[in-house]
Amino acid sequence: MTGPESLTDADYARAEQMLAPYRARRVPTVTPQWIGDGERFWYAAAGRHVLVDPGKGERTELFDHERVAAALSRETGTAVEAGALPLVSPEVDDDTIRFTALGQRYRWADGALTRIDETPPLPNETVSPDGRWIAFGRDGNIWVRSRDGGEEFALTDDAEPGLAYGAANASMSLTVLLRSFGTGPFVYLVWSPDSTRLLVHRLDERGLPEQVLVESVPPGGGRPVEHRLSYPMPDDEAHPTLTWHVLDVAARTKVDGQDPPEPAVHGTAFVYAWWSADGDLVHYLRQSRDARTLHLRRLDPATGATTTLLTETGATRVDATPQLGEPTMTHVLGTGEILWWSQRDGWGHLWLYSADGGEATQVTSGQWPVRAVLRVDEERRLVWFLAGGQRDDPYVRQIARIGLDGSGFTLLTDDDLDHDTAAPPGGGYLVDRASSPALPPQVRVLDEDGEVLVELEAPGTDALRAEGWTPPERFRATAADGRTPVYGLFWRPHGLDVRDPQGRHPVIDHVYPGPQNHRALPAFDSPHQGEPEALAALGFAVVAIDGRGTAGRSKAFHDHSYGDLGNAGSLDDHVAVIRELGRRHPWLDTDRVGITGHSAGGFAAARGMVAHPELYRVGVAVAGNHDDTYGLQMWAEHYHGDADRSALSTPALAANLAGKLLLIHGELDETVLVTQTHRLVDALITADKDVDMLIVPGGDHSILHRRHYVFRRTWDYFVRHLHGQEPPAYRLAPLPLG
Repeated sequence: MTGPESLTDADYARAEQMLAPYRARRVPTVTPQWIGDGERFWYAAAGRHVLVDPGKGERTELFDHERVAAALSRETGTAVEAGALPLVSPEVDDDTIRFTALGQRYRWADGALTRIDETPPLPNETVSPDGRWIAFGRDGNIWVRSRDGGEEFALTDDAEPGLAYGAANASMSLTVLLRSFGTGPFVYLVWSPDSTRLLVHRLDERGLPEQVLVESVPPGGGRPVEHRLSYPMPDDEAHPTLTWHVLDVAARTKVDGQDPPEPAVHGTAFVYAWWSADGDLVHYLRQSRDARTLHLRRLDPATGATTTLLTETGATRVDATPQLGEPTMTHVLGTGEILWWSQRDGWGHLWLYSADGGEATQVTSGQWPVRAVLRVDEERRLVWFLAGGQRDDPYVRQIARIGLDGSGFTLLTDDDLDHDTAAPPGGGYLVDRASSPALPPQVRVLDEDGEVLVELEAPGTDALRAEGWTPPERFRATAADGRTPVYGLFWRPHGLDVRDPQGRHPVIDHVYPGPQNHRALPAFDSPHQGEPEALAALGFAVVAIDGRGTAGRSKAFHDHSYGDLGNAGSLDDHVAVIRELGRRHPWLDTDRVGITGHSAGGFAAARGMVAHPELYRVGVAVAGNHDDTYGLQMWAEHYHGDADRSALSTPALAANLAGKLLLIHGELDETVLVTQTHRLVDALITADKDVDMLIVPGGDHSILHRRHYVFRRTWDYFVRHLHGQEPPAYRLAPLPLG
């Protein structure tokens, strides 16, 4: 046998049920929603809404689901089931719950349902801590409205095209995607703890080089429509900048930060700014354009005066967090001392600086990284955090505690599960989600010593297994250098009898090379940038590998890609690992290997086809940034440094293509321009190489509204060219978006 016999509609239907939205329905998840300062929280899972009071050790229903269902049924004349309440935008305040159901806003309090006349906050709006105000953007300015609908006013009035408050870089603004949902752009701002002021940046993209996207089939019909966006490229002198501003809601005044404009080439600078607990100060991280210098700055919200508290420089990137965009681990204590995360010792550890930024004490140490800070208790001088590298698998996270003087290191969890843990704003307990690739998150509330206060959810996998799912296997292999251990996940084809496998099965490398993150998590249902489970349902063995050059381990491991970004997270490691797996499992057919990925994974998929044609026979590359010389400034400047830019070009290797390659791209992709795919196609034509291409009209970077079609075309391509079969005529339904 060469794989499954004649795939049928039933096989495709089973694969469809392995897609993320359908898998999620079969395993409940817990996302804590803090009430007030976090003494209590609620969550929704498996059709129920649950209230948790850790102080009392209680887990109860947030409300009487049967009574709410009955009340909604009477009020709307529509039958509503208690286990499937159509609640949208729920908000909880003490014992009152407000929500939208069937197009109307309601309040549930004291066992009674009441219609209310209010507009709930939209996804791109931010509610003040006291619940009285909602801040939002309009035409680049910041506006505020009261929750009771009595007031609405602007706090700024000087925005102009290319100069907007709270804006994301045009290339990362998701304009096309948000338009499809009828929503305006996201606005990034932070309320002061007392709800009187707003911290907001102003992004300046005026005069930057523009790119043009053509919408071939506008939603309203008619001629193609031109869309222009600011899109400076690596080494362009022009680049976006931002400044910081404090807006007073009552006085309706603006205080401008006195810092000169800072580079904003990566589009995440605004996630690294925060208010002090008393609201008297603002702190933010400022990174140089080349990312080799990182400053901690202080802003006085009353005057706009700014001060540098701490500066770190490096020969390569100085990262603020283990993975790009994660919450900051920097804490400025009431004493003025600074808790700071740094990779200066080759890992990623916590340091405590004196108030003047001079003297530093290393708080944590060892050949492992601190992955997140959960809580700092200034009174008792303790910090709770997630520690990597405490088990054989360096990516597994455990909960730990240590004194700010570096004494008393204690592991509060001591198992082989990965701990994805959250802490409330007020401290006092932890919400721990412990899982493995085979075990869904076991969710518990832990006290400060790691003891269980409340058991929340302990789901199993029976519902998934009933659909044919089997868990991926965590594996360790050896990198191409012959000595560095690398890790990944391995999905066996559905129905494979591991004791007596029949025939040989093709392999698909499901790739995402970072370098800003890692992807093959030792956790349940980790975000794979795609759907390996569905491909396994179609009879493929699938691997996801974190090669050298990706994040989450040592500084040296991550820096392996610095100056060598064209190697796509060490594709040579992927080749070595797949060969090694083939030796371990003789039923793997390593003469039939495919590769697929999205975005940076799309780049890696096409790169693999031309850089390693001896291994990869079939590739599907979606939204790939195939030549970062013409991509976003951040990738080349932050992650490739000053090295030769020509090494970033996949089109330069086009003549090497020997296998079958399908390129897919959305025509309105603002993040990775569709011209990236056109460049590669042009080079392949010049080299007289055959290539298949699908340009999705109206598609954004995620191609969200057409992804069912993209998945089906991907499956068909691998079935046709790796299995050697004609795919069935099955058609996927559009995927649920919520």
